[in-house]
Amino acid sequence: MKENRVTTVLIFFMALLFSGLIPMAFAQHAGHGGAPPSLSEPAKKQPVEQPQEQDEAVEEAPTVEIPLDKQQMIGVKIVAVSIRPLRKAIRTVGRVEYDERKLATVNTKFEGWIEKLHVDYVGKQVRKGEPLAEIYSPELYATQQEFINLLKWKGQGKEVKDESVGGMLGRDADAILDAARQRLKLWDVTEEQIKSIAESGKPVRTLTIYSPADGTVIQKAALQGMRIMPGEKLFDIADLSTVWIIADIYEYELSLVRPGSTAKITLDSFPGREFTAVIDYVYPVLTSETRTAKVRFSLPNPGGRLKPQMFTNVELKIDMGRRLTIPEDAVIDTGTRQIVYVDKGEGYFEPREVTLGIRAEGMVEVLKGLKAKEKVASAATFLIDSEAKLKGIVPAGGEHRH
Repeated sequence: MKENRVTTVLIFFMALLFSGLIPMAFAQHAGHGGAPPSLSEPAKKQPVEQPQEQDEAVEEAPTVEIPLDKQQMIGVKIVAVSIRPLRKAIRTVGRVEYDERKLATVNTKFEGWIEKLHVDYVGKQVRKGEPLAEIYSPELYATQQEFINLLKWKGQGKEVKDESVGGMLGRDADAILDAARQRLKLWDVTEEQIKSIAESGKPVRTLTIYSPADGTVIQKAALQGMRIMPGEKLFDIADLSTVWIIADIYEYELSLVRPGSTAKITLDSFPGREFTAVIDYVYPVLTSETRTAKVRFSLPNPGGRLKPQMFTNVELKIDMGRRLTIPEDAVIDTGTRQIVYVDKGEGYFEPREVTLGIRAEGMVEVLKGLKAKEKVASAATFLIDSEAKLKGIVPAGGEHRH
């Protein structure tokens, strides 16, 4: 009986061997760890392989799910991260000032008295070379008399018969005469006035002071009959054919402003009128109280319509070139970092920290954290953020979970 059983088992084993089922069984066994090691050989450690799907699940960033019907209900909008031209608008105020390059002051280099005023009020328009005042100076009068006497002495030297003596007197007279002429010039006596004194042979009682430039008298210290001292200011004259616009720019905007930038200038005094000006100069000093720096524009002023100390509105538009941008509404600012919610599709959003740059025209530059063509939520982001906090994806303090 026992022999019959052994024969049956051998026949069944041979049938399995020839049919190929035994190698398949061994292969299946090997896939689950292989055949058990023999007792005579030590067991070898086999490396444990983790499924690939498990690795991807570990590396995948946390997301918050907002179903599509719920997105429509709360008004979620999706926009693509794009590279686009960006223009920054800077709006500030300014005021009209005198063009300092066209300011002139009038004074004298000698002591005297004003005997006659030709310009006797502030605001008078004067032309270059127009008389302003007549001044009597005893010192100037004496110098004129000395100059006339030297001219006579020179003429007498020519009458000396001895040529050597006459030549010596003539040379001495020329040197002293030239010194007297230079002294008159240093006192701002013009060449025409000196020539008139020499031709008439009589000193002039008063010296006429003339305007050095075309413009408007903006300050007048001279009064009829007053005594004046050397260097004392009598008149200030400003040419108002061009004026300056001085505007204040905040410290954080200074890096965007440079000479050559064009601005649009408007005044309440001229509603509907716009002036275009270019930045001439950015002042190197910052005002500590307001944390602003001054910039200067030059503006033509035909007819003198722009009056100094008028207030102006200044608008600068700076071309920032092409930048990677998203709408400002897409950013959740926690105070310590900025977060956006990236659309991963099928209702899933990934909170991601970004580094931002300049803001302009409702857009903000992305320096780090996003790539072009990615999509982010740009509306109802605070609702998505609230959902993420409720589910613990983003802590309530705004920090990301790592």
